[in-house]
Amino acid sequence: MEVLQVLHMNKGDGETSYAKNSTVQSKIISITKPIMEEAIGILWGDVPNDHDHDHESIGIADLGCSSGPNSLAVISEIMDIIYAKCRSLGRPSPEFRVSLNDLPGNDFNSIFESLPDFFKKLEEDKGVGFGPCFVSGVAGSFYNRLFPSKSLHFVHSSSSLHWLSQFPPSLQSNACKVLNKGKIYISKSSPECVLDAYSVQFQKDFSMFLKSRAPEMVPGGRMVLSFMGRRTTDPTTEESCHHLELLANALMSMVSEGLVEEEKVDSFNVPYYAPCPEELKLEIQKQGSFVVDRLEAFEIDWDGGFEDMNCPFRAASRGQRVAKTIRAVVESMVEYHFGKNIMDDLFQRYADLVEDHLSKNGTKYINLVLSITRKS
Repeated sequence: MEVLQVLHMNKGDGETSYAKNSTVQSKIISITKPIMEEAIGILWGDVPNDHDHDHESIGIADLGCSSGPNSLAVISEIMDIIYAKCRSLGRPSPEFRVSLNDLPGNDFNSIFESLPDFFKKLEEDKGVGFGPCFVSGVAGSFYNRLFPSKSLHFVHSSSSLHWLSQFPPSLQSNACKVLNKGKIYISKSSPECVLDAYSVQFQKDFSMFLKSRAPEMVPGGRMVLSFMGRRTTDPTTEESCHHLELLANALMSMVSEGLVEEEKVDSFNVPYYAPCPEELKLEIQKQGSFVVDRLEAFEIDWDGGFEDMNCPFRAASRGQRVAKTIRAVVESMVEYHFGKNIMDDLFQRYADLVEDHLSKNGTKYINLVLSITRKS
């Protein structure tokens, strides 16, 4: 099973789609807005820097854009910030070259279908003086080169870089020896070799991400990246892995009833890693093309919080909301490995386990937000 082929958010706008179950990701985007504003302010001259200059045309990329309302909402946010900054500085609005990137299996069609309404709203809201906007889709892994040299000024990626480019090879190659029995990710019972396998894969991937972006960005260009992470150096901490521990428990409950083969669970490893700040800083320092401006950690409720009291999704229990959120993200991989016919049963069991856990614990996700600048 290749990650490139099987990892994509649930398509369309149905009940289990990512479009209808991405409140957590929307919350993260909202939290990171002040950091984006700061990064763009520096890019535009709020703080003097060696690369401050007028931009007639600005390249923007959203890496891991997925689909649904968040995809164009974050681009709209970025353009709003730039437009407001230009007006405050008395500068003309630039033209916007927007690139939306994700893996080939992403639901790009739904994004393209929503572009006419997006452009219409831009025209109505901004009117005369707002630079033209050119949007394109770029299919491919952000762990490789995607764009021409020095074509990007601002890069954004949210809720994507915790996904690995591949399943840790050492876990796959030891299929004859079960290394992480009954688990699908790092857990308290995982041996050290499993922790190391995930850590090494993340280090390789994040280093390749930085190496790939370095030639694509102009000197002084900025990146704001956010991922699920952890505050401590311990990768088995509950805040970074317990949501997947509960999914493994749901699978094992089906094993106990003869609905799933135990070997299937033992051979499945989620291509995910929640890093700590020290790991990010180390890889940035080793790669050498960027300097860290800000690195912060935020707590996120497993169901996104749901401040909107009118949201119809609030009627569901917290366990159901979390299960739908996770299902929209991981179902493509889980279905490929275990088969389509167990999905409804699996995620109902998962919802029950999450409901029980959250009734007794205040576990939250930790989201790391990183703002970095391309060196000269």
